[in-house]
Amino acid sequence: MNANGSVGAVVAQTMRFDSPLVLTSGASLDDYSLVYETYGELNAQRDNAVLVCHALNASHHVAGHYSDRPRELGWWDNMVGPGKPVDTDRFFVIGVNNIGSCFGSTGPGSIDPRTGEPYGPDFPVVTVEDWVHAQARLADCLGIERFAAVMGGSLGGMQALAWAQLYPARVAHAVVIASAAKLTTQNIAFNEVARRAIINDPDFHGGRFYRHGVVPRRGLEVARMIGHITYLSDDAMAAKFGRNLRNEGYSFSFGVDFEIESYLRYQGEKFASYFDANTYLLITRALDYFDPARATGGRLDEALAPVTADFLVVSFTTDWRFAPARSREIVEALLSAKRHVSYAEIQAAHGHDAFLLADPQYHGIVRGYFERIARRIGRGS
Repeated sequence: MNANGSVGAVVAQTMRFDSPLVLTSGASLDDYSLVYETYGELNAQRDNAVLVCHALNASHHVAGHYSDRPRELGWWDNMVGPGKPVDTDRFFVIGVNNIGSCFGSTGPGSIDPRTGEPYGPDFPVVTVEDWVHAQARLADCLGIERFAAVMGGSLGGMQALAWAQLYPARVAHAVVIASAAKLTTQNIAFNEVARRAIINDPDFHGGRFYRHGVVPRRGLEVARMIGHITYLSDDAMAAKFGRNLRNEGYSFSFGVDFEIESYLRYQGEKFASYFDANTYLLITRALDYFDPARATGGRLDEALAPVTADFLVVSFTTDWRFAPARSREIVEALLSAKRHVSYAEIQAAHGHDAFLLADPQYHGIVRGYFERIARRIGRGS
């Protein structure tokens, strides 16, 4: 085990697919690539693999660091690694960057072979289900017939739920954290405001800003600021920033007076420096569209009837973006469908972002669940 519990230096890999992936929309990607990382070792029985699905602005880089960027740890490094809740001394963990993203997998910034230019707005709208089907193809290439677990938080949790529904024979356990079976109306509204901020930026150029050598930075900054507010609880923001001023008094202008204003502007500027505007539109729309019960007249228990996996569902009391009530809907539907499910509602002050943090109770529950999975694997079940 690494002394600090880290998987250490990691290397991203790329898998190219040249057979068409037919999407939910009816469009298809004839040639695409997925970037992924792996941690730990796949055992001889090939039954200890864990798929970690990422949320909106994350990627395949789940844990560890790159040799030339030692301080840039994976987004869930506190969760995945030797001796951590998802123990890479026991499990073979895979992180995949979804199609449509901007971190290496084929997306709007990739070259469209039909035109020789970036796809831009011509990149097809993708869904959570499309991501799952693409991940399944990667699993095939890696020789993984069944995952010990598929897990994720927020949008990643939606993917774990979809995996259990779409590929029941290939998922032993699904771990759904701070997620929902569908977005609330308010959540869709937040996504639309963020998208309009981007689309209305003069530098967006209808999604073809690449050819103009610009980035719709202002729109991205506002979109990120809106999103970031929804990821934090009121108590967490008050505790960290309160009404603290940057200087001794008011400036009587529309510059930065309050610490929270400075923080949000910083987060927006940082986000706009690395995230793709078209990707933001695609991923938020995938969030909007996810609704497995749509095909069953709103009956989630009927939609989850094919599920055979055991579930761990986790929510956080101060998460108002993906409130505990949304997790309880999943739990109730699984129980109605007579499936095995464990549920934990964690007292945490940090809002939606709590799923990314190392809360002891939260990590203890996940650790205990994966220890049970490891024991079952050890018994050959």
